[in-house]
Amino acid sequence: MPFFDALFYLLTPLPFVLVFLGVALGIVVGSIPGLTTTMLITLTLPLTFFMDSVNAIMLLVGMYVGGVSGSQISATLLRMPGTPSSIMTTFDGYPMTQQGRAARALGLGITASFVGGMISFLVLALLAPPFSRLAITFGPWEYFTMVLMALVMLSSLSQGSLLKGLIAACLGMLIHMPGIDPSSGMPRLTFGVDAFEGGLSLLPVLIGAFAISQIIKDIINIDVRPPKADLAEGRMLLSLGDCRRHSGNFLRSSLIGTWIGILPGIGSNIASMLSYSAARSASKEPEKFGTGHEPGVVAAETANNAAVGGALIPLITLGIPGSVVDAILIGALIIHNLEPGPLLFINAPEVAYGVIAAYLVGNLIMFVIMMLAVRHIAKVLYVPRAFLLTSILVFCVIGIFAVGNSFFDVWVMLALGLLGFVMERAKMPLGPFVIGFVLAPIAEEHLRSGLMSTGGSLEPLFTRPFAASFLAISIASLCWPAISTWLRKRRAGGKVAQG
Repeated sequence: MPFFDALFYLLTPLPFVLVFLGVALGIVVGSIPGLTTTMLITLTLPLTFFMDSVNAIMLLVGMYVGGVSGSQISATLLRMPGTPSSIMTTFDGYPMTQQGRAARALGLGITASFVGGMISFLVLALLAPPFSRLAITFGPWEYFTMVLMALVMLSSLSQGSLLKGLIAACLGMLIHMPGIDPSSGMPRLTFGVDAFEGGLSLLPVLIGAFAISQIIKDIINIDVRPPKADLAEGRMLLSLGDCRRHSGNFLRSSLIGTWIGILPGIGSNIASMLSYSAARSASKEPEKFGTGHEPGVVAAETANNAAVGGALIPLITLGIPGSVVDAILIGALIIHNLEPGPLLFINAPEVAYGVIAAYLVGNLIMFVIMMLAVRHIAKVLYVPRAFLLTSILVFCVIGIFAVGNSFFDVWVMLALGLLGFVMERAKMPLGPFVIGFVLAPIAEEHLRSGLMSTGGSLEPLFTRPFAASFLAISIASLCWPAISTWLRKRRAGGKVAQG
């Protein structure tokens, strides 16, 4: 079977070392507030240019797994989530630290991350191949409406208003437009600047939007020093009785996280929120949530790790990112001359099944590293930011210049970093912006192809079942914020009238 071939290949020395290195780096970087997994993967992309494509993707998947898991360290010890996916972990993890149960909180979170990852792996391994076979039957209209659905759903569920999310997505698509028109072969939106004729490269945009903007933000708060937590006492490995007691929470949160991960553009932070809410609703002691209650940590960490496996399903079967990190992984596939989507299982099955195998082994490695070394990894939280930020900035500039041998790319990176910083200050999410940039060529290509095949008619949008379904989901996602606001006002008005 192709999966076992990929697994046996991964267990050879070089791929295994790369996955191990990716998971370890992901855990360390994910645990440091301000240094996100997204930043790590974007900074690593230039280094993968001359690597074998399978090894490169396995390395990045390892970083993805490690980064999501590692963010619980700072969330639990400092109440500062390393990534947004661990925001819910702070609700009960940090109170447990204040109560002197930091080791117990981390043990619960690590075990929950592992269980969520393993259940999500089973779903990924079972659903990805049949999903890819179904997706092969899709035409240009289905792909265009899928891209539209991903952008609208991400915009409507991002932090801030729906309008700001849509503006960010459209801005990302607009930034992709300068260059050569793929249909006419003529320059467009170059404004007479020769350097724009080649378009804006993916790496300068990604590194600028995430790494440079984060560096600017961290420089402003460079003197902030976190309080130290004591991890010397306490047993981290859970007993069989603990596992049995939390088994229902493990299963429920894993399924919620995996399902939310499959939905394009939603991400693990929403998965952890919904899982936490479901655990509190199902609990006999809902009032204890937020006070250092163990099921709260379990629900949050199980779901956000399960969402990673779920998000990989649309990535390798449809070429649609389930999160911002998945959008960067799509960029990595493109950089290695691979076409994301259902044909990946036909043209490069070693890569498609390599992603699945790397996710499985990455979760096993993550569990071992976290259990054995988390007390030492936690010390990284207290390294002065000045040393970290200076090194990262230097590597950003060197890496971008080395890839294209062009100072234009360096200026693009710095400009996008400033733009990303301004957008975040204006409460405009970067997720829709980057996914808009990545998906713009896919949307343009399939829309033009569809219009050419029908002589300019939009009728297939409404007559083809899958295209019509994706369009309906897009419209529902667009209208839902307004409907939910109206319903809340109506309920509030009804309560006032009754009072």
